[in-house]
Amino acid sequence: MIDIALLGTGGMMPLPERFLTSLLVRKRGRMMLIDSGEGTQVTMKMLGWGFKTIDLICYTHFHADHISGLPGLLLTIGNSDRTEPLTIAGPEGVKKIAEGLRLIAPELPFAINYIELKEKYENINISEFDLKAMQVDHRISCYGYSLDIPRAGKFDPQKAMELGIPKELWSVLQKGETAEYNGQKYTCDTVLGAPRKGIKLCYCTDTRPTADMPDFFRDADLLVYEGLYGDDEKLEKAVKHKHSVYREAANIAKAADVKELWLTHFSPAMTDPEEFLSVAADIFPNTVVGTDRLTKTIKFEER
Repeated sequence: MIDIALLGTGGMMPLPERFLTSLLVRKRGRMMLIDSGEGTQVTMKMLGWGFKTIDLICYTHFHADHISGLPGLLLTIGNSDRTEPLTIAGPEGVKKIAEGLRLIAPELPFAINYIELKEKYENINISEFDLKAMQVDHRISCYGYSLDIPRAGKFDPQKAMELGIPKELWSVLQKGETAEYNGQKYTCDTVLGAPRKGIKLCYCTDTRPTADMPDFFRDADLLVYEGLYGDDEKLEKAVKHKHSVYREAANIAKAADVKELWLTHFSPAMTDPEEFLSVAADIFPNTVVGTDRLTKTIKFEER
């Protein structure tokens, strides 16, 4: 199970009622964040999930509306009494840019580790979070992210008894781990069935649609994707600045066979993003026009 919060939905600049696009994910008490534009810590405070357990911050790219809130965010995390190291991941150059921004936040009670993404596809595994990153098509190096949460097969107690596995080891094996008792090793594969369907969350913004997106987002439970403009009349402008419009987002969601699409990263000129919902919903019915601090809990399917 994971909890998801779309902290903001704005692109380019924050508005009085619209913070900049950022996504917060919580799993088993630990959190990860994607992007932190100006004021991100304010909308996080309004959400109320806290700051101390953020283990990973991922950046799509280094335009100001996606990263300028980092110094204030780090100071806020520091004020939450965090002392554990924190990891920041992003396109190549993330350390240089983050350390530059940290000139106004030099003293923190925790260390920062950096992961620089250089290849078309990359993997990130930090704390509770197993991510895939894919380079997309923006004016500067930019990545989309896919969070995958696998689920082991169902535990078979009858088989465990037949194999004589002590009951005190069952909970360890249920977690997919190996257990040892009196010099005897027991592996989870002997008592677990075939892997069950997991959870998949994808996030992508500031990009033109690309041919490899449907495969990367395939079967996601939720795709959060940019819709800078709702009106098709703005397509030429979107192409020029390497962004996407509602119709393109919906076509990608349909091609990838995702379960739900959240639109985000709206142009400041689009005062009512909901007005254009039908443009996307006519193509992909399960489309939601994102709102600040929109939340959702995704649970494992029971079959």
